[in-house]
Amino acid sequence: MRNQLSHSCVIYCISITYTGVHLAIFTRSCLKSFCDLFIMPSPILKRGPDMTKSPMTKSEQLLRIDDHDFTMRPAFGGPPIPVGVDVQVESLDTISEVDMDFTMTLYLRHYWKDERLSFTSTNNQSMTFDSRLAKKIWVPDMFFVHSKRSFIHDTTTDNVMLRVYPDGNVLYSLRITVTAMCNMDLSRFPLDTQTCSLEIESYAYTDDDLMLYWKKGNESLNTDDRISLSQFLIQKFHTTTKLAFYSSTGWYNRLYIHFTLRRHVFFFLLQTYFPATLMVMLSWVSFWIDRRAVPARVPLGITTVLTMSTIITGVNASMPRVSYIKAVDIYLWVSFVFVFLSVIEYAAVNYLSTVQERKERKLRERVRFVSFHLHKMFFWFSERMLAQVVLGDPHLTGQVKRPGYVNIWIDTHAIDKYSRMVFPGSYVLFNIIYWSIYS
Repeated sequence: MRNQLSHSCVIYCISITYTGVHLAIFTRSCLKSFCDLFIMPSPILKRGPDMTKSPMTKSEQLLRIDDHDFTMRPAFGGPPIPVGVDVQVESLDTISEVDMDFTMTLYLRHYWKDERLSFTSTNNQSMTFDSRLAKKIWVPDMFFVHSKRSFIHDTTTDNVMLRVYPDGNVLYSLRITVTAMCNMDLSRFPLDTQTCSLEIESYAYTDDDLMLYWKKGNESLNTDDRISLSQFLIQKFHTTTKLAFYSSTGWYNRLYIHFTLRRHVFFFLLQTYFPATLMVMLSWVSFWIDRRAVPARVPLGITTVLTMSTIITGVNASMPRVSYIKAVDIYLWVSFVFVFLSVIEYAAVNYLSTVQERKERKLRERVRFVSFHLHKMFFWFSERMLAQVVLGDPHLTGQVKRPGYVNIWIDTHAIDKYSRMVFPGSYVLFNIIYWSIYS
């Protein structure tokens, strides 16, 4: 209806214009239709709002985010801004001797005051935000010194919390997993105690701009009571603060988290020490086997030597290639020497037995020869008595009898007899000294 009225009004206006009639004779309705059509813009031609710009939230308007330059630290140009830190350790995930590092999951919290974020509150309550606001304001640029890799957890969203108080105090919390270096001294492995450190520092701001400190001293570090490791006993956590100097940029505040770990030795007793001890004891069994049972004694000695070699190889395969001797190396190699000496002991017994049998064979031949010629004159002496006379006569044996010579150097049974006492006694003495030093 309105369109028809406007159309008729236009025709009427054109017609009276050609006839010279003044525009004042327009009716009110025609004038209104004419203005709507030619003066007022069409709804189609109206410019809509810019949808690419997200409007500020009420909280951002309250904090006056757009009124300040948050690329600068608070109180820029003035004294250094104090930033307090506290940490809650959620878990110690892994300790690797091969890579010389550890992995830790923690809650890292920062506390500072930024008067640019102060706001009016009737109930004096704080406002809590997530990572979206944290990207729009100034936050401390902390990093982990000597870290190999780290990340902020993002499941199901970024694990970031920002809490702003009416007076401008800010709490900024992150949930982070970090893998950092830990230079371990393995000279007493596996009877060792290790101390590792996690170091926190500002990357850009020196101590002239940012003063980093533990908010509550040593109480700033909290740990979960359920933290445990399979190979280590966590003895203690503690914190320290130092200054770190870089020749190109200056001095920086650095926070340290130290934790001391003592290794559980029972696993290595079962996997390394007991098998090595049993192999050494097994090698002693050959001392009670007849020296003429070569097929029994030789395989026993070779088996124990090869088993000890396998144990040593297995231990070294799971350890870093350090340039010093570890405590477990001393024990295994001394045990290997005992096993090897038991093989050498039988080689000596076998050699001396062969020499003795060769001498006895020659002596029996000489006894038969003398006995054949003296049989006609001394027929009442038996061959055995004559052999004893020959053995006791230095002119017949061609030797001078020395006290104890036959018992020590020819009687090879004595070597096994002495080995039954010397080998176990020496190994027990070694264990007493070893465990007294490294325990």
